[in-house]
Amino acid sequence: MSVAPAIETANGFLTPPTNAETLSLFVPASPEAEEINKRLTSNPLAESLRANPQWNESRPHLKIPANMRSHNLTAGTLQGDDMLASPPLTFANTKTELPSIVQIAHLGEKLCGHPTIIHGGMLATLLDEGLARACFPALPNKVGVTASLNITYKKPCPSNSFIVLRAETTKVDGRKAWVKGCIELLGDGVEEGEHLVEAEALFIEPRGAKNMARLYSDDE
Repeated sequence: MSVAPAIETANGFLTPPTNAETLSLFVPASPEAEEINKRLTSNPLAESLRANPQWNESRPHLKIPANMRSHNLTAGTLQGDDMLASPPLTFANTKTELPSIVQIAHLGEKLCGHPTIIHGGMLATLLDEGLARACFPALPNKVGVTASLNITYKKPCPSNSFIVLRAETTKVDGRKAWVKGCIELLGDGVEEGEHLVEAEALFIEPRGAKNMARLYSDDE
């Protein structure tokens, strides 16, 4: 019986849900999460990207097998009321030489450093993952690790905020990819808002990447 969870996990990595399937996997655990989820999925920016065939919509954290999410920081440990009450919604443009993403999330008050201000480390974590996700489709085996991440904090991010992370690949050279991105507050329209945080990063595909598990597969 002890091998059953391992087999289940392996099967989850081998056959992850499609992008479309991830959109129906989240079940809000509270009225708060349900309201947050409604705003994430029905705001003007999300609706605009959803209507554009260049952008593919998904909830990449839900591609991780359910019994492995407790071992993942943003897909498990930080999920829940007053944290990431609803998994971030991601739109990816992967059909270009230099792919990009737009991710919409809500950050609760338990993610603060100072009272009412989201911890800078939380924003760095989101940028690290978001910039990586933007460039992975351009790498030979679609996976990489962070070689450098440079962050500039421009304004505090208030808690209980809906935020937008934008990231675009700027250069690819073999197993290396350079990316830039930012975090802003979600506005009432589709236009880009004032940057709270900006970042630039270099990701490198490790040798042996062909055999690594794909936590955030972009398979449709």
